[in-house]
Amino acid sequence: MASRSSGDEPSSLLMEENAVQVSVDAKLTVAAGRGNCQQLKDLLSTEDSKTMLVVMAPSIQASTVKPLPEVMSPLLLSSACSGAWQDLEFLLNRGHGQPHPSMNSSTNILDLLTAYGSHSCSGKGASMQKASDDVEALLNLPSGSTVSLLDGVTIEGGTALHVVATYGESDGFLRSADIIHSKANHLLFARNKNGDTPLHCAARAGMSRMVCHLITLARGENTGVNRVKELLEIENILKETALHQAVRIGNNDIVKLLMEEHSELASFPKDGTSPLYLAILLEEDIIVETLYNASHMKLSYSGKNGQNALHAAVLRGTELTKKLLEWNSDLTTQRDENGSTPLHFAAALAQQSQRGSICWQVLEANSASLYQSDCNGLFPIHVAASVGESGTITMFLNKSPSSAGLQDSMGRTFLHVAAEKRKVRIVSSACRNRSLLWILNIQDNDGNTALHLAIQARSLRMFCALLGNRHTHLNLSNNIGQTPLDISLYGVSPGIFDDQVMY
Repeated sequence: MASRSSGDEPSSLLMEENAVQVSVDAKLTVAAGRGNCQQLKDLLSTEDSKTMLVVMAPSIQASTVKPLPEVMSPLLLSSACSGAWQDLEFLLNRGHGQPHPSMNSSTNILDLLTAYGSHSCSGKGASMQKASDDVEALLNLPSGSTVSLLDGVTIEGGTALHVVATYGESDGFLRSADIIHSKANHLLFARNKNGDTPLHCAARAGMSRMVCHLITLARGENTGVNRVKELLEIENILKETALHQAVRIGNNDIVKLLMEEHSELASFPKDGTSPLYLAILLEEDIIVETLYNASHMKLSYSGKNGQNALHAAVLRGTELTKKLLEWNSDLTTQRDENGSTPLHFAAALAQQSQRGSICWQVLEANSASLYQSDCNGLFPIHVAASVGESGTITMFLNKSPSSAGLQDSMGRTFLHVAAEKRKVRIVSSACRNRSLLWILNIQDNDGNTALHLAIQARSLRMFCALLGNRHTHLNLSNNIGQTPLDISLYGVSPGIFDDQVMY
């Protein structure tokens, strides 16, 4: 049927509700974008019924989703894992101009070529011949393809060079690394899903020869471009360099090797866990010394959660603490994410009142840190009280008597904390100390004295210690109008006091 033509009606077919067939000689005009607006207007004003107007939206931006990476060929993966450089070379050259694999390759590659060759062949020799005649077909690569086998990656996103660097450091593995680098030198800087380079992998595996070899490749003796520093400073997703991997496995030889190549490597990352902090955390004392000496004091002390190396050292021994304080006494003033200084950490340790102890060392290095509170307003003396370290509290008070009156964000002194935590020895000692009479009746933000809290804690021994000091007031009311006597009469049932447990 011919298209309808009338001088009385518009000819736009798109405006008509009923479907109308269009003659084959109708013109098709496509307007896609703002530049065609005038063209559309002109066409709409015409009487040409043989013009079909098609309005198309502007082209949609191509998808930004990255295609999945190629999966590494099992032939290549097997050769890389075993360090069979001849097999690797044969595969990467795809058989072109190469001798028959039986002449220069291992039994492994022959078996693999046979297995991935024509399974319909009756004899192994025939299958192997077929495989070697068309290696590209075996590798599922189009004939003449420019796609490289080295584009394939493992499940972890590692390249062939990652695999070689991980699995060995014999001459075969080193030669394999050379072959891969000659084909694709950018793989030396490639990262897997964890952000690790081949150098990370070699260091983590303790392959010192491979680490040295990869550094040599980065030196670019063939290209004339030295990229060693760039390679060593690469951080993975955990912000760790290859030096961190060497520290983790406790390999001091690799640590020395890396530090000799880059003396400031121990200062990376600029924010995060430093190699020194990690070494102290793992109690690798020898590596700690190596990092400090090889860095010429240009190293980072930072650690996780805002901590520094001294935070880690005080929890791991007197010797490490002593070294850190000698190297950098300013670490005593630094606070972590919770506001805790190294002295807060040391105050929580047991039996720290003797001379030379960890807590004693930190206190001697900076006695002003006694007056640094954490994010909850707790001072080191509050921490010591919460764990019941009466000796540590005595040491603090001998150093700075005024620290006895320090109050946290809840208005509590160390005596309040001790009473609340039922640390009887600390409360009893404080009640016998004439220099502490002035803190016995300090009230916290709720108006409670230590006596209020001792009664609430239902400890008869603490109650007796406080009541036995005639300077303790019995009639101070807290914010809800209760005196210690009120709490004892109405808040505690008869016989509920615990006077059996020693604290």
